[in-house]
Parts: sequence; structure tokens; C-alpha cells
Amino acid sequence: MTELFAWSETLNVGIQEVDEQHRALSDHLNALAEAVGANSEMAALRPILDDLADDARTHFALEESLMRVSNYPEFQAHKQLHEALMGQMLALQERLDRGEGTINFELLHFLKVWLSNHIDEADRRFGAYFLSIGGSSGWAPQVASSMATTRRRWKFW
Repeated sequence: MTELFAWSETLNVGIQEVDEQHRALSDHLNALAEAVGANSEMAALRPILDDLADDARTHFALEESLMRVSNYPEFQAHKQLHEALMGQMLALQERLDRGEGTINFELLHFLKVWLSNHIDEADRRFGAYFLSIGGSSGWAPQVASSMATTRRRWKFW
């Protein structure tokens, strides 16, 4: 099956850790699309969706930490975009828990469009801002402390 979300270096926003996480999120989305395309049972689909949601939550926490320590002027609006998606993901997970929802190509299309638009617009603006003020891994001590409760499998400097 062709990848649903074809990653390209043109999607990089210039912050290595953020770019690596974007790539991982696209990999999760592609794994989910492959499982849906193979008509996998919900028992196989659900862990992939849950991993995608967990990693999105961790990724958003990193971005928001970087935005806070850099005094990003669009922080609140950007955070609202994250909260809206996570609210939709949580609602889907709750419907699935009740046996009322499904993971299908319509959902995959929504997630692909949301992620690609979010990276290309909101995240690219933040990346440009962050780099313009000299943002780099030098922010690590402040960001690392705010990320202390997140998943450890991603590198945070």
C-alpha cells in the first residue's frame, strides 16, 4: 500500500526534535492506514491509534514548552489547535471504548489533512519565530523540566 502521509524534508520546520517527532507521527499515521487497508480487526487498530494519540500529546507538550520559554506571541492560538485535536481524539477513543466508533479511511484522511496543514502553517510559523530569536537546544534546561512527566522514548536534547 502507498503511504498515506509521504514525509518530505520540505515539511521540516527547522527544530530538530520537532521535525523528528513530526516524522514519527507521520509513521504512526501510515501504520494505521496500512492496518485499515489490510482490513485489520479493531484489536490491531486500536493500539496504533492510541500510540498516535499518546505521541501527539507528548509532541504538543514539547512544542508548547518551547513556545512558553520563547514567549511565542501566537502561543494561545496554537495551543487551542492542539487542544481541539486532542479533544477529538479523546472523543473517538471514548466512542471506540463503547463500541460505537470505527477507524476508517475518512478518519485517516482527516488526520492526514490536519497534520499536514498544521505542520505547514502553524508549526512552520513557530519554527521561523523560534529560529529568528536564536532558539536552539540551548533552551533545553527550561524545556526539559516542563517535559519531566512525558514519555521518555523521544529525545529531548
